[in-house]
Amino acid sequence: MIRTKLRQTLVALGLIALGSAGTLLAQALSDSPQRQEKQRVELQGPNGTPTGMEVISSVAEYKPGEGIDLHLHHGIEALHVLQGAQIQMQGKEPQTLPTGASLMNPRMVQHGGFKVIGDTSLKLFTVHIVDKSKPLYDRSLGLVGSK
Repeated sequence: MIRTKLRQTLVALGLIALGSAGTLLAQALSDSPQRQEKQRVELQGPNGTPTGMEVISSVAEYKPGEGIDLHLHHGIEALHVLQGAQIQMQGKEPQTLPTGASLMNPRMVQHGGFKVIGDTSLKLFTVHIVDKSKPLYDRSLGLVGSK
């Protein structure tokens, strides 16, 4: 009887651990390796009611030759350029993202899809206000027009 209970408990703990690892792996596979998360908090509504959303602040550095794949977010992304750089989207002329520029990417609008060129890294500070149950980066494209 005790062995059966112990075995059931160990199996349950193993399944919980496996589920947690799967969730973390899925997030890691959909995330940008250059992104360093600084803080994550649940967004609360009036009187502390849950909203199902979270606020995530991050910094990222993209070195020359690295890029950001075309993607979208299940929420809003606001970013500030800490260190500007030259970027190039496929099939387009190079352009500069200047230091101090601020951008906002609306919910479910594709963006990114560029590579850093030249000899200066692009450094960004981002704040995402996104659905808690969804991946931060979603590359399942083809549903939404690109920006």
